[in-house]
Amino acid sequence: MFVCMCYGITDKQIKKAVETHGVGNTRELRKIMTLGSQCGKCIESAQQIIDNTIMDETLFRDVG
Repeated sequence: MFVCMCYGITDKQIKKAVETHGVGNTRELRKIMTLGSQCGKCIESAQQIIDNTIMDETLFRDVG
């Protein structure tokens, strides 16, 4: 799904940035990809994807 229509950023690209670069918020995400600097409507959705991805990784991480 497209999150940022202005720059063509998808939810999969955001998830990959969290997983590979350890992105934890939109400020860190904007250092890696252009996002939210045009209309800004994507910022809230992008943060929600970041939060959900972090939560999924934390819940299923092998702690043993």
